[in-house]
Amino acid sequence: MQQQKWQTLLQKSVKSPSTLLEDLGIEGIALSEMANRTFPFRVAEGFSRRIEKGNPDDPLLRQILPLSDEDQDYPAYSRDPLAEHASQPVPGLLHKYKGRVLVIVTGACAIHCRYCFRRHFPYAESNAANNNWAPVMQYLEKDTTVSEVILSGGDPLTVSDDRLSGLIKLVAEIPHIKRLRIHSRVPVVLPERITDTLLRSLTGTRLQPVMVLHVNHANELDATTALVLKKMIRHGIPLLNQSVLLKGINDSVDTLAALSEKLFEFGVIPYYLHMLDPVKGVSHYQVEESRAIQIMQQLHEMLPGYLIPRLVREIAGAASKISVG
Repeated sequence: MQQQKWQTLLQKSVKSPSTLLEDLGIEGIALSEMANRTFPFRVAEGFSRRIEKGNPDDPLLRQILPLSDEDQDYPAYSRDPLAEHASQPVPGLLHKYKGRVLVIVTGACAIHCRYCFRRHFPYAESNAANNNWAPVMQYLEKDTTVSEVILSGGDPLTVSDDRLSGLIKLVAEIPHIKRLRIHSRVPVVLPERITDTLLRSLTGTRLQPVMVLHVNHANELDATTALVLKKMIRHGIPLLNQSVLLKGINDSVDTLAALSEKLFEFGVIPYYLHMLDPVKGVSHYQVEESRAIQIMQQLHEMLPGYLIPRLVREIAGAASKISVG
């Protein structure tokens, strides 16, 4: 079967941080070989082209570089801070909150964000083996309290159309499931993936689709992403965004206000602003809670309520995400 354009572009992702820095004309950044081995660098070319040349502090660049800061080891930061490995009743499915479950579709992503809370997740043993979704579907059929299925990963939109469409059709056969939520960075990182075939898969069943994007900075959004986001809206897919509050990247009121304004311009509702999950290797991104609350107070003074995301923290074992401040 001939590869689609998006698959070719995904294969051409930049996989060397040194090569990217050389192309950007940036020197003097202390990279970590160890961090790059344990969580390899990867970024789609479309995203890397939005990075400002010659700027070592570019907010997009700082999200993806394996810095020597990751080598620091702190007891409060663990490999599984949300205890997700213990929340799997069957391989490939996480059930943490009432009424909704999360399906791990793949461990692959179009971009490796260094603050990722699943950077140490054991995908090999947690994915549905050989695309066998039977145990997941059997679990869903038995639990009639579940009304929403969340496709996540990794990034669920990095799998083939056939695999994704097949999974969605299986979920749609379960009568008490009402909504299909997709968590993805792909519409922004690899917008070429949002094809007519994909949109038919997402909207071609009785399930109501919802797309949750992951954008941390307004510079991630450009004219190409605007086109695909508005295309999804025209197909009846509501768009929400969740960000992570990251030191040196978006921890200022002006940066977050600009993000909310641009998201709304593109048809996306700001949804969550997450406090950093304390996963091993990400401590240098941590923003103090008092600073986060101060930023949110300033946002309330600047923006209408519908442009203000909810500041939350996820705690292992909690019944839902916890509002901060």
